[in-house]
Amino acid sequence: MRLNFHFFRLLIIAALPMTLFGCAGNDEQMSEVQNITEAYEEAKQAVNRKNYRRGIQIFETIQARYPFSDLARQIQLELMYAYYKSGRREQAVDAADTFIRENPIHPRVDYALYIKGLAYFEDSPGMLERWFKKDVTRRPPKDVELAYSSLRQLVDRFPTSQYAADAELRLVAIKNRLAAYENHVADYYLRRGAYVAAINRARDALETYNGATGNEKSLQIMAEAYEKLGMPELAADARRVLESNFGAEEG
Repeated sequence: MRLNFHFFRLLIIAALPMTLFGCAGNDEQMSEVQNITEAYEEAKQAVNRKNYRRGIQIFETIQARYPFSDLARQIQLELMYAYYKSGRREQAVDAADTFIRENPIHPRVDYALYIKGLAYFEDSPGMLERWFKKDVTRRPPKDVELAYSSLRQLVDRFPTSQYAADAELRLVAIKNRLAAYENHVADYYLRRGAYVAAINRARDALETYNGATGNEKSLQIMAEAYEKLGMPELAADARRVLESNFGAEEG
């Protein structure tokens, strides 16, 4: 009886969990290595087809059975990507942190930092927020600071990385997002008569997120708060900075 080799190969891959955890003698080692390689390729294909659950299942099985194989580091990279794409954000961050800790000088540390930053990054308002036109800048930034930290490390340590340009764009968006939230809080204090708190929050936003689109708003809040406190000279100073940088006084 002739065996259908293609069907037999698929059976081997499908039975990978049992195969990997079985005992292999010396005569079977070459075959086992071949099976691992084939399984790795099958997992990559699954991820490419967006079947992340299947890809993760195979990658995790190989990793558990052969943590020190030649493919171990590459599988870590593949897993962090698959975790991120499948929405398993915490596992993506954990995988990236583990890779960076275990391989501090590996040439792919930039990629691990990039995936970690993406996992934390708040890309855009969710469906319900868009539907109800909710202003996301009024939400506490949660993990945005962590995204900023990871992407900042990537840009500073690996300025020529292929991921640096995208990281820079995301850093600008994050800076604007954080500055907008700080202004929201400062304006909240201003409207409730907590003028000193408003000034402190607006000033911190200016210093921490210098260059953000919210800098103009921060200066406007400071000018108004100083005016309310009866400090016209400081209010005038804030307006002069506003004029010199944005070409218009508080309006």
